[in-house]
Amino acid sequence: MDRKRLKALLEKVRAGKTGVNEALDVLRSLPYEELEHAMVDHHRMLRVGLPEVVYGESKTAGQIIDISRLIAARGIPLLVTRVDEEKGRRTAEALPGAVHDPISRTVRLPAPGRHRPRGLVVVVTAGTSDIPMAREAAVTLELMGERVEPVYDVGVAGLHRLLDKVPLFQKARAIVVAAGMEGALASIIGGFAGCPVVALPTSVGYGASFGGVAALLGMLTSCAPGVTVVNIDNGFGAGVAAGLINRRGRT
Repeated sequence: MDRKRLKALLEKVRAGKTGVNEALDVLRSLPYEELEHAMVDHHRMLRVGLPEVVYGESKTAGQIIDISRLIAARGIPLLVTRVDEEKGRRTAEALPGAVHDPISRTVRLPAPGRHRPRGLVVVVTAGTSDIPMAREAAVTLELMGERVEPVYDVGVAGLHRLLDKVPLFQKARAIVVAAGMEGALASIIGGFAGCPVVALPTSVGYGASFGGVAALLGMLTSCAPGVTVVNIDNGFGAGVAAGLINRRGRT
């Protein structure tokens, strides 16, 4: 339950349209609900403006579905990350209206009445191989209600592909840059953009990239101002960071 829904409930109580006991039944499960295998945090939406997100990689399909049903039943936006094809398909089938995106390995179910997008977040990849992590960031942003524009495959091996996009970067309020190998793209975009750049190192690359460590270190040591870095392959974290930046930038 978010602030808008909670306020509406209290207004109904004040107007006599909803009984006190009925409201108590709703509020009783607001902090959290307990399952055999999870404590589902319904209060997070009210507390920080973002729902609890279900990390699906090490959960069973049954556990994911149980948790997801509780979240969806409260009218809270649902996002499940890191699900394989089978778990994603089964979860989407169990939740009417849910969308499984096999590229980003997510399942999402938006809640009605979210805020109107204002401002722009651009999600950029160095290569096509970085798209799954970038898509996770984009799906997260979309669930947050943000306006997202993707720019794919504009890495440093062909900078002429990037230069045409500079006007777009300069319109953005935040930019997510997903790159593997040496991770140089985040620094280059940081030199063009007048907004925060959230660098997303990916595990794409040959042996000496060390599963994304080379990109991580390259991004951490960027000489471009305004570049901050999330963990390797953490598209969800990059999306949340960029979305919160965009929200704070609204007038």
